[in-house]
Amino acid sequence: MEYMLFLLDMAGTAAFALSGALTAIKKEMDLLGVIILGMVTAVGGGIMRDIILGNTPPQAFVEPVFALAAAVVSAFVFAFLYFHFRGYRQISGLWFQRMIMAADTLGLGVFTVAGVRAAFDHGMGFNYFLPVFLGTITGVGGGLLRDVMAGDRPYIFVKHVYASASILGACVCVFVWKRFGGNAAMPIGAASVIVLRALAIRFRWNLPKVA
Repeated sequence: MEYMLFLLDMAGTAAFALSGALTAIKKEMDLLGVIILGMVTAVGGGIMRDIILGNTPPQAFVEPVFALAAAVVSAFVFAFLYFHFRGYRQISGLWFQRMIMAADTLGLGVFTVAGVRAAFDHGMGFNYFLPVFLGTITGVGGGLLRDVMAGDRPYIFVKHVYASASILGACVCVFVWKRFGGNAAMPIGAASVIVLRALAIRFRWNLPKVA
């Protein structure tokens, strides 16, 4: 089970690193900027979660395997686009946006349930609010930092069902966890986030706002 959780966390890390790196390339950042934005996107939510839990220094610094993996993925993405396509503009467009959304969706699902798991691992699953909050902040925190550092309005506040999908998935995960345990709750919670995000993208669902 621990091995499967490690692979799941690594998949989420790679997905968010890809999302951050592509955003940095879109903003025409240099190699260092691409690596940093990829790393921040991948581990930022986990750092926020650990600070809330009182785990200092955060796990990303104590066991930097995920931060290093994010740096490697970001550097690879930069090198591939730099040497193969020689520029962002040749790959921009609908395909590029779909890749960012797909990576974001996978990372969101994985890290949302990782945040819920952290709450239960610390014996803080006594109510719904804390594990749902930790799941949500772990899922959206990295993307929030990415958008701020890239000079964009945070994506979670302006477009598509994003944070809402994380909240719903965290609620599903906690509900199932309390009744059937983590082995069932984590895949079901992650799937809930991914399916809702995919439907929101496909049918252009958005929360209401004052225009």
